[in-house]
Amino acid sequence: MTQFGLLMFATDYAVDPQTLAQQAEMFGFESLFFPEHTHIPASRKSPWPGGKELPKEYWHTFDPFIALGMAASVTQNLKLGTGISLVTERDPILMAKQVATLDHLSNGRLVLGVGAGWNAEEMENHGTPFDKRWPILRERTLAMREIWRSEEAEFHGEFVDFDKIWSYPKPKQSGGPPILMGASSRFTYDRIAEYADGWMPIYQDHARRQASGGVDYAAGIANTKEAWQARGRDGQPSFSIFGVGPDRRAVSELVELGFDRVLFALPSDSADVVLPLVEKYAAIAHEFSA
Repeated sequence: MTQFGLLMFATDYAVDPQTLAQQAEMFGFESLFFPEHTHIPASRKSPWPGGKELPKEYWHTFDPFIALGMAASVTQNLKLGTGISLVTERDPILMAKQVATLDHLSNGRLVLGVGAGWNAEEMENHGTPFDKRWPILRERTLAMREIWRSEEAEFHGEFVDFDKIWSYPKPKQSGGPPILMGASSRFTYDRIAEYADGWMPIYQDHARRQASGGVDYAAGIANTKEAWQARGRDGQPSFSIFGVGPDRRAVSELVELGFDRVLFALPSDSADVVLPLVEKYAAIAHEFSA
């Protein structure tokens, strides 16, 4: 059965994470996801993939792990997700600690959406060259998984290199939280099969996909499953999609395609704007959950 969740840029001017999380759980949503950007360079050289003008929430976001920790403190069952976390901008030993801590304190409710990012200047401020972002993401993700799983973790790669370390707490979820890949290039599917657990593309409506040659979701799901089998992975990959609007036909299409989780898009705005939309989305979700 498809699960339904919410995604919003948690910012210093929007409804607070606690209120939103309480409302999400009250209305029966499975999950709440927050994106992240540490900052946006004032140069604005990198074009935003979503259009000409970059919305201001991109440089007003809370740290997602702290915001999700606030959400965890006022809920019992709501899953807590990053959509997405920019691993290319984080130290892997510190991030492994943050992820494990949140998963441990929330009793195993974290879902880790990850990606390499699109803003070259932003990641370069963190010491990540744009053309090395994917190899760096791979090594940092593999290193974190080693830390979560091993009593004495060590990792030796080109970009991440450390001898045996002790790091606790371990995540409540055995081996760490599920990792979802937030990308849609032709390389994505093998990356998922190698070091992630599922695919999490951004939603584009049918007209936009047709006009721009956007992502073929059916092909992406099939390609992920094929790569998964080729790697000899046990079980099945999961499929989430984020950025969906209040469109019943779109939801029906995504459910039919086989997405396990549909994340509705919320504006980064006040409670007066956001909470009525939460209720509207809940009515749509309940139609497909009955």
